[in-house]
Amino acid sequence: MRSQPGLLGQISAAHLVSHLHIMTVPALLPLLPDILNVNFIDLGIALGVFNIISALCQAPLGYAVDRYGARCVLIAGLALGSASFALVAAIPSFTVLLVAMAMAGLANGVYHPANYALLSQGMAPNRMGRAFSIHTFAGFFGGAIAPPIMVSTALASDIRWAFAVAAVSGFLVLAAIVSRSFAPLASLPEPSDSRIDVKHVRSTYAATSAIIMLTVLFMMLSLSTGTIERFSVAALVEGFGVPLSTANMALTTFLFASAFGVLTGGILADRTKRHGSVAVAAFALAAVLVATIALVKLPDTLLVLTMGGIGFLTGIVAPSRDMLVRAISPIGQEGRTFGIVSTGFNIGGVIGPILCGALLDRGLASAVLWASAGFMIITASVVTLQEYLAKARKDAHPITR
Repeated sequence: MRSQPGLLGQISAAHLVSHLHIMTVPALLPLLPDILNVNFIDLGIALGVFNIISALCQAPLGYAVDRYGARCVLIAGLALGSASFALVAAIPSFTVLLVAMAMAGLANGVYHPANYALLSQGMAPNRMGRAFSIHTFAGFFGGAIAPPIMVSTALASDIRWAFAVAAVSGFLVLAAIVSRSFAPLASLPEPSDSRIDVKHVRSTYAATSAIIMLTVLFMMLSLSTGTIERFSVAALVEGFGVPLSTANMALTTFLFASAFGVLTGGILADRTKRHGSVAVAAFALAAVLVATIALVKLPDTLLVLTMGGIGFLTGIVAPSRDMLVRAISPIGQEGRTFGIVSTGFNIGGVIGPILCGALLDRGLASAVLWASAGFMIITASVVTLQEYLAKARKDAHPITR
């Protein structure tokens, strides 16, 4: 299989926009209570709506990707997501924000199944880890640029313009994808692609323990890193007396370091088959660093660097995570596989914002960081268990060729 020219770049651009959209409201979190006359729990509910809708629709959208084509579904998602933020830009109220979050949640359900189906079948297998890492890097980069862009735009003019920037960015990428078509995706595995053909596993595939474990893993990843992405600024400002500018710099450093950690993780993913071991080591170290911030009053510069270290370590995990999912995906069912396991992100995205919003409203800002560290330890434990079960299944039912 030869990689399709331009595919990686355009799909990566779509992923950048998806993360920019995901981070738009969290980036504006410190400003929204006064502007919309709401509290943090209200905003947590709005973010919960986004994730509930994504969780409910992501698996069905994965089936739609496999049935109707990833490109068509991706175009529809980009259009809907961009329109949702255009709506808030036109009418900035809490009621409209809830509607927009529902629309954006539906759009968000498109990206993982559509993007990964396009990449998994459109890229050469020996470059898959790096392709996943570049795609994920683009997403993390989109999330990283959201806080400085959104906050500076809102402060310089009006919060309407911040939402308008999110909308326009999506429409621009949409226009680029609509203007270019890709060749039909290959339907047969390459000799170097060791995944099992769908005809051998179709009847039992959806109920395998591997799918369940990876869905739980995605949920814990969402709770681990999502807590920092969405609520670390508010927690640092309210619970540790960190200036807003420093807290935003720490979050921005975390997000950029995550993006570059992904690139490092892509190289590791192509050079090792021990993807679970990479994830466990990275998350254990990241948990130690989060606990350090919660326990020690760090100088501003050291705080920013520590947040960067956490971001780099959690970023390393992403390509290995994606390779673990691809390894259990039958040929031709990548969309539904990634759609199912990615619901874990949204389940975590429902629980996390409400939990953290409640902690902040009760003055328990430090508990936000402890929750993140705890979720990281649980994540490492889930990966360890998943690796053990995978080995046990392989030993019990070896595949001969």
